Amino acid sequence: MDKVVHFELPADDVERAQAFYREAFGWQLNSMPGMGYTLVSTTPTGPDGAPSEPGGINGGMLKRQAPITAPVITVGVDDIDAALATVERLGGSVALGKQPVGDMGFSAYFADPEGNVVGLWQNA
Repeated sequence: MDKVVHFELPADDVERAQAFYREAFGWQLNSMPGMGYTLVSTTPTGPDGAPSEPGGINGGMLKRQAPITAPVITVGVDDIDAALATVERLGGSVALGKQPVGDMGFSAYFADPEGNVVGLWQNA
């Protein structure tokens, strides 16, 4: 069973959103220079960067642009290509195909048959 492993919050004004979530919930926010992305820590992490508390999920924040125009949950999979093929077979569509994320892994986005955009993550 594949698990939700990440979330993403799009924002029109990323700095304003960072200040809001930092103040409202005490989240730690770390901008990734040159990537246009902010890592969001909502729970303590271990040495590998993964949440160290059971059920904890961390995420990211980025400038609002298609296909990420509303909050997105991201599901961890072993094979993004196979997952996207299954999504399409079941009536979903690819919103943004597989792309590398540094040397950490790969991401992709799909729309389910109800129009919800969902992320996929594959570790490198």
